Formats: sequence, C-alpha cells, structure tokens
Amino acid sequence: MQWRNLAVFGAILMFMIEPALASTTTGMPWEDPLDTIMNSITGPVAMVISLLGVTVAGGMLIFGGELGEFTRRIVMLVLVIGLLVSAASILSLLYGGGSALVG
Repeated sequence: MQWRNLAVFGAILMFMIEPALASTTTGMPWEDPLDTIMNSITGPVAMVISLLGVTVAGGMLIFGGELGEFTRRIVMLVLVIGLLVSAASILSLLYGGGSALVG
C-alpha cells in the first residue's frame, strides 16, 4: 500500500513538473546583453572613435620620444582595442553581421 501511494505521488509530481520545464524562449540568457554590446561596438560612432584612437596612439609611438614602459603598454592597449573595434565594424559593414562564423 505504501509503495503504491508513493508511485501515485511520483506520477502526479512528474505531470506537474513537465509544464514548468517547458520554455518558449530561444537562446541563452546571456545572448541579449552580448547582442547589446555588439551593437554598441559596431556602429559608426565606435568606428570613428577607434580610428581616432589608433591614429593618436600610433602618433604617440612614432613621435612620442622616450615613453616609459607603462605608457608604452597603455598606448599598445589603446591600439589593440581600437583595432578590435574597427575590425568588428568592418566585418559588420562587409558581411552584415558580427565576427561570428556562419554555419
């Protein structure tokens, strides 16, 4: 008698849990914030800012004279960030999407 009650309770519990596990959303929960960030760094304003950053950082490296090691690393960081943002903008311009592989 006890096992039958436990089995009935388990079956009722399974039928109650099944609709709760169903989901109508697609994708993972972190995709919306990542899409927002991608849209922010692929726009025309980001392209202009990255172009200015690369130009100023390149000019500092060429005409900066004696730069300290910390300053040189900061300038290199600005260059890398500017190149990454401009690469994302150029890929978005050419292929209509971000830098993701289409499969």
